[in-house]
Amino acid sequence: MGAMRPTVLLFDIDGTLVTTGGAGRRSMALAFQALHGRLDACDSFSMSGMTDRAIVRKGLDIIGAHPSSDAISAVIDSYLLHLAQEVPLVDERDYRLHPGMREAVDAALSRPGFAVGLGTGNVRQGARIKLERVRIHDRFSFGGFGCDHEDRVELIRHGAQSGASQLGVPLQECRVVVIGDTPKDVAAAKGIGASCIGVGTGSFTPDALLSCGADYAFPDFTAREALAALLDGR
Repeated sequence: MGAMRPTVLLFDIDGTLVTTGGAGRRSMALAFQALHGRLDACDSFSMSGMTDRAIVRKGLDIIGAHPSSDAISAVIDSYLLHLAQEVPLVDERDYRLHPGMREAVDAALSRPGFAVGLGTGNVRQGARIKLERVRIHDRFSFGGFGCDHEDRVELIRHGAQSGASQLGVPLQECRVVVIGDTPKDVAAAKGIGASCIGVGTGSFTPDALLSCGADYAFPDFTAREALAALLDGR
């Protein structure tokens, strides 16, 4: 086997790294209530795999409000204020880091030639709030976020480029791996020619993620094969 190429890992947050006990959805509802008097703006659709700005855009459309850039930003700002209040209130049984994730992230960080970042629809501040609760935010020095681009493919591209820059090599020389729990994570990975490791810790089974094109999929990261796929590409 030849030498491993420089590797950029991009971890999704919700459903992949953590479960937040509904703090994000509640905070979004409270933001819409505060600014538009509607708690139900996002009740009719799943937020799974969506970027924060895309969620707000859809919610504004549903309630008949114009989804201008300023209107979206205003809801995001309110959402972040509510998120900072809601996250600490969630019972520790409902707010958790998924099995094997801390060990997987730390194992990757110990490897030379690995850049470990985030690939998430959360805006940067929302990602920090969610991950600080489980004391893992400091592991991630870069990422692609929902504030970098509303389209998930493009934010993953941004994260991959940031990781390549950290490694000091051109992106085309890197192995890029997206770790996620939804078909949107798989599609975003494939959209930039990256590999994808699916985890069944969200709303989709490993088989469902494989059927969408994931290169590997596991129930969670306690599987020995999951760590091998992450670190060695097998």
